Amino acid sequence: MNRTTLLLPLAAVLLATVLSSVFIVDERQKALVLQFGQIKAIHEEPGLYFKVPLIQEVVRYDDRILGRDIEPLEVTPSDDRRLVVDAFARYRIVDVTRFRQATGAGGESFAENRIDTILRAQIREVLGGVDSSAILSENRAALALQIRDAARTEAAALGVEIVDVRLRRTDLPEQNLEATFARMRAERQREAADQVARGNEAAQRLRAAADRAVIETVSDARRQAEIIRGEADAKRTAIFADAYGADPEFFDFYRSLAAYRASLLGDNSTLVIAPDSEFFDYLRSSTAGGGGAVADQ
Repeated sequence: MNRTTLLLPLAAVLLATVLSSVFIVDERQKALVLQFGQIKAIHEEPGLYFKVPLIQEVVRYDDRILGRDIEPLEVTPSDDRRLVVDAFARYRIVDVTRFRQATGAGGESFAENRIDTILRAQIREVLGGVDSSAILSENRAALALQIRDAARTEAAALGVEIVDVRLRRTDLPEQNLEATFARMRAERQREAADQVARGNEAAQRLRAAADRAVIETVSDARRQAEIIRGEADAKRTAIFADAYGADPEFFDFYRSLAAYRASLLGDNSTLVIAPDSEFFDYLRSSTAGGGGAVADQ
């Protein structure tokens, strides 16, 4: 009984010692074995490994691509138009030995603060060398590559590779938005006024051309009408002249009948004329004025 009582604690201690000497590294990790702060082993492949209990410790680092959101910061491009830039980065620990030496016990939190500092400095440097139109255009993808390449050189000292940098948003500061919107509205209103003025000018030209065409058409029609009327009058005069020359007495008779017809129609049948007026020559029964006799009709 006493022997069993002694063996159980020893077995427990032995089991704890064995368990504390075994550790597992999975496929998402890299591990360092440290002894009194010094690196004794590096394990980058997944598997089961051993260490000296109580003397050595294991520090694990993430082997995946990690993301880091950069706090929005103000930058001043070359045209002095301030912008607020919101960016993010993707990075990966590629050299765990250098990473441990650079960050010490701070580990990933210390590295992230250092990466933030590097990226913020490079964002200000790269974007400060171009104007705001380049930053707000599609060319900002090329600017992001410049930031990534510059930051990658500095991050290599941490044992970290900057995989990617993206400019998520590039906005104007809040205090500048209203002034910018006012300028944009003024530009649009000016363009609208220019378009209206051009439209009015074109309308005036069209109206003037239409008025000129109307005047020319009416003038030509009147000219043609006057020509036709003059030709008709000339023909009528010629016909009257030929008729008068053929039989002057009959012509006078015809003209008198036309005058009677026009004077003695409807309500216009009352005439106050002297009985011996020449107007009644062809209404007399026996003799006709002007030297001709006409039988009673």
